[in-house]
Amino acid sequence: MSLDGFGSQSATNMFEIGLTVNAPELEPIEQVLFAAGALSITLQDAVDTAVFEAANAESPLWPSARVTALFADEPDIKQLERRLEATLGHTLAIGSQTLAEQDWTRLWMDNFKPIRCGNSLWVYPSWHDNPDPSGVTVCLDPGLAFGTGTHPTTALCLEW
Repeated sequence: MSLDGFGSQSATNMFEIGLTVNAPELEPIEQVLFAAGALSITLQDAVDTAVFEAANAESPLWPSARVTALFADEPDIKQLERRLEATLGHTLAIGSQTLAEQDWTRLWMDNFKPIRCGNSLWVYPSWHDNPDPSGVTVCLDPGLAFGTGTHPTTALCLEW
């Protein structure tokens, strides 16, 4: 079971910051966080607001969003607050926490299991054994280029 190509991030502490913002502030906040060294930024609905299909050339956003950013090194929260205030013209409450030391690559990989589509088609990642040697199997590692069956539309296409 080779882990080649799945990063070399060993077990290490990560740092997470979170804040709630209004939709127009998202882009400048993302720019400040990435400039400060954020490895990733996740946006979630802050108050469970329904977002319906947008008109052409529109990107629907929630009126307010919960922004979570991950950092490899502990960020200077006071400096981030000053940068955000200078960018937005007002202060924001930033929460932070140290995430427990984990093998992040292993944690990510553990989320992908073999998926059965229809009666005999299986899609499975290379770090799992073939779930049904007598069935139709596709060994496919998760990535950005092709669906692995976890999205409902992909699952329906594979079942068909």
